[in-house]
Amino acid sequence: MTTNTDGTVHIYNGMPAADLGEQGWERPWSGPNGGQCVETKRLDDGRVAVRQSTDPAGPALIYTPEEIGAFVRGVKQGMADHLTAPGAPQRTF
Repeated sequence: MTTNTDGTVHIYNGMPAADLGEQGWERPWSGPNGGQCVETKRLDDGRVAVRQSTDPAGPALIYTPEEIGAFVRGVKQGMADHLTAPGAPQRTF
């Protein structure tokens, strides 16, 4: 864990999710997949941490509220449907 000079934890993309504590993690996209879920946690500064439930001490990805909002809007608009389509060709951008 990296600590700032003022004693606060330096939160960065890829940091061990365990360093963010165990309280406050949610499974908003939980489903019938045997407990393999994406977990999210809203941080004090408004950013959102994302981790894999099967590896709670593994890396956390840190996103701004705007980035999470853009992702959710894109999913709702079908922009990620190709990720779950069986045999669909991989899209290139």
